[in-house]
This record gives sequence, C-alpha cells and structure tokens, in this order.
Amino acid sequence: MLCADEPELVDGLLLLSYPLHAPSRPDRPRIQHLPSLKTPALFVHGTRDPFGSIEEMQSALKLIPAKTKLLPVNNAGHDLGFKGKSRNEELPGKVLEEFSDLLCVTVVPGWRSLIYPARF
Repeated sequence: MLCADEPELVDGLLLLSYPLHAPSRPDRPRIQHLPSLKTPALFVHGTRDPFGSIEEMQSALKLIPAKTKLLPVNNAGHDLGFKGKSRNEELPGKVLEEFSDLLCVTVVPGWRSLIYPARF
C-alpha cells in the first residue's frame, strides 16, 4: 500500500468498504501492510459486508499504529446501502463529520474542502 510506504503523501485516509478478505475467505486476510500504516484513517464499513465483519475490522484496526476510527453502517453490505432503491442520505454528511474530527479540521458549510487549523 502506497501510504504505508510514503506516509507524507496524505494527511488522512478515508476507506470505504475496505476488502479485508475475499467473501467466504476469512482465512486469507489482506492485513500485511496495516502495521506499517502511519496515516490517520477512517474506515466506513457495512455491518453485513461479506468482505469482513465489524469484529474482523476492529481486530485489523488494532494492527495500525496511527490513529484510526471505524464507522459502522447498520444493515449495509459492501455497497454501504447505496445499491437499489434504498439510500442512506445521512451517511455522506456523517462520513465528512467523522473524517474531519479524525483529522482535527473544520468543515465550512458550502465549501468543498476541509480547512486545516494551521492555515488560520
């Protein structure tokens, strides 16, 4: 993973439905790079995602030395609830709020970017 090798590339990672393992293959986790990750990361993951359970994600996040947070999405699969007719309209705002909290930045309503405190 690029950010494990070059942590200065980004200030934070937003991982949506991280594929911890292939469906029905929890015996082959994709976690080898996680102990090298030095970048704060928010993982957004459905409670019914076949690529990893919430419990598996929590265990994997313990391997990361950087600040992490897991935002579970109830009753959502790998699509985070945006497939078909059902839509979780509140999720994008919640993700933005959690990500800005993780990075300790401010989101200005109407702006399309995050404002870092160091720029003031």
